[in-house]
Amino acid sequence: MTRQRNFPTRRMVLFGGAAALATGVYWWRATPPHYGGAKLTVTQAHEAAAQGDVVLVDIRTPREWMATGVPSGAHPIDMRRDDFLTALAQVAGADKTRPIAVICARGVRSARLSRALTEAGFSNIVDVPEGMLGSAAGPGWLKTGLPVTQVEGGSG
Repeated sequence: MTRQRNFPTRRMVLFGGAAALATGVYWWRATPPHYGGAKLTVTQAHEAAAQGDVVLVDIRTPREWMATGVPSGAHPIDMRRDDFLTALAQVAGADKTRPIAVICARGVRSARLSRALTEAGFSNIVDVPEGMLGSAAGPGWLKTGLPVTQVEGGSG
């Protein structure tokens, strides 16, 4: 008579580990980090940018800009650019104290980048956690019906 094993096989352990890793990566990418700095709703960001109180920067990719448009009055600067900080400083007039509002699709990238920019010496970074598409923070720029500017083949 053969004894039956009651412990997991190597394949089961590897599969379980891979599933746990995939879940962790998904959670990390989908969950915005805590950003303790200033935040604006999309309506507040739109009004502040229109009045010149903040520089609004859309940090999404050119593909995203083409799909949804860019918030009216925003500067589209792809956060993946090698010269992102230089481009950001240029639209802020080389003033690291000037209020800069950062928006992405759902508030995840903007929260991460807001924290990184604050650590890089920008003292007045404002997150727009609703993003363009909405998040737990609110319905987002598009569902709120705020104006957008269409982009064609932008290189941001």
